[in-house]
Amino acid sequence: MNTETLNYVTEKTQELIAAPSCSAEAKEAAQRWLNAAGTDKEAEETKKYIEELEADIMPIDNLIAFAGSDAGAKYFGEDTARKIVSHAEEIKAAGGKYCDCPACLTVAAILEKKDDMLK
Repeated sequence: MNTETLNYVTEKTQELIAAPSCSAEAKEAAQRWLNAAGTDKEAEETKKYIEELEADIMPIDNLIAFAGSDAGAKYFGEDTARKIVSHAEEIKAAGGKYCDCPACLTVAAILEKKDDMLK
């Protein structure tokens, strides 16, 4: 991975770790990647990191389905769940594919560099 990509992904990874909506698993993978950057473990951890990010980013249809379910209403509260569904439907109508919480936005930005990360 070239220096420009490494710097970009490092910055975004730090943002991801700080995002309140970031899962514990993604935070752990992010920290492992940061620890491996610049070492002989970088390529291996980059692949694992990308796998975790791809598993964690929330597709907009999944968000709509969960927030619109009984489980979503229990998790978020009914009023918040309705607002999330409405907002997610606006994202989808505008062509968005993923949730726009801070973690998902950051993951999407990192994944845009996926091919460069694997070089």
